[in-house]
Amino acid sequence: MNASGYSAITQKIYSLADICVKNTRIDPQLYTVHKVKRGLRDLDGKGVLTGLTEISTVNSSKTVDGNSVPCAGELYYRGYNINDLVGGFLKDNRFGFEETVYLLLFGILPDRAELTEFYKLLAKYRSLPTNFVRDVIMKAPNRDIMNSLARSVLTLYSYDKNANDLSIPNVLRQCIQLIANFPLLSVYAYHAYNHYVKYKGLYIHRPDAKMSTAENILRLLRPDKKYTPLEAHLLDLSLVLHAEHGGGNNSTFTTHVVTSSGTDTYSSIAASLCSLKGPKHGGANIKVKHMFDDIKANIKDWNDDDEITAYLQKILAKEAFDKSGLIYGMGHAVYSISDPRAEVFKQFVGKLSEEKGRYDEYLLYTKVAGLATKVISEKRKIYKGVSPNIDFYSGFAYSMLELPEELYTPMFATARIAGWSAHRIEELINAGKIIRPAYKSVAENVEYVPLDKR
Repeated sequence: MNASGYSAITQKIYSLADICVKNTRIDPQLYTVHKVKRGLRDLDGKGVLTGLTEISTVNSSKTVDGNSVPCAGELYYRGYNINDLVGGFLKDNRFGFEETVYLLLFGILPDRAELTEFYKLLAKYRSLPTNFVRDVIMKAPNRDIMNSLARSVLTLYSYDKNANDLSIPNVLRQCIQLIANFPLLSVYAYHAYNHYVKYKGLYIHRPDAKMSTAENILRLLRPDKKYTPLEAHLLDLSLVLHAEHGGGNNSTFTTHVVTSSGTDTYSSIAASLCSLKGPKHGGANIKVKHMFDDIKANIKDWNDDDEITAYLQKILAKEAFDKSGLIYGMGHAVYSISDPRAEVFKQFVGKLSEEKGRYDEYLLYTKVAGLATKVISEKRKIYKGVSPNIDFYSGFAYSMLELPEELYTPMFATARIAGWSAHRIEELINAGKIIRPAYKSVAENVEYVPLDKR
């Protein structure tokens, strides 16, 4: 190593990177000249229509007298309002994720007998191949559980005798198996990392066939396998609210794009995992938690609106926290007035905070949400309203559930694979064409120069 701390080859790569950047950067004005919808979004923030779906509906505006008017956010799974779905299973004091998975996959709500059989099917599939945990998950522990999860999914291809069969019954079987096993793949990967990388104890619990997905996650994760009913119901609610969110989010669009190529289920789901891993998509709740750790460390009086407002202004001005200028968890690509998932979730987060003796923190979250809305509206030119999204509360919820940060995004994936699976099947049934968007070349033609004359 030289004095700079880099090897000679590393320095060479850095110099090559400078050349790469110089010759690859596109003039931003060209995107306007050629009317390119960057991020597949119009200037007003609406997504460019690239497909049709019946899996879910996301509404943030309504047409009144021919004009688009912002409205409170609405989310529908297969035509059912998410508030009605959640209210239904909570009224019966039931867990709702399994029922939600059934609805997303089959397009109808199960009756009691169908739901019981689906529970049994998931329990039957909630088992990994012999020695898979030892030979795959434990052999190469990874500090990034999402990478470990993607590797495990791709490896499962080798254990499937019909891996390339794209018939709907076979793809449905593959998807249900993956939905059942994501909790095991995620939690076991964390335990491997915790033991081999962080040098802590190792324990591997088996799932209980009589328990729900949420209960099994807590059972697999905790050394004593114990949890309270409220903890399990809050985690279940989180899984339901994260299970699906339209075809236009990045990871679900990835599902459609990759599926349209005719590839296998394992490759499609792995690609969606890699999309969700990105901090702009699945890692936002971690940033919210870190931001609040910073807020709690720097604000003396959590009840002082002026002190909180001043600090939020510093965050927005790139003078505090990570200097990004972002108040994480505020705003959404679609919603403006409200995120329906956040509205439902925050009520139960409040209940758990009382059980955990952290209600003062919950009050701080709600206060920041209100003040941040005003600060952002005053300081930033935005085309629509801004409100807390579900990430604003989910990081706090996961911390109260004692989920390690390494599992925050994998828990998102454990929920969202339900939606990915439904969209993969929908693409296979309805599309038939490979998705191939247009990219316009803006490079200038140049004459070839022989090597000895360069």
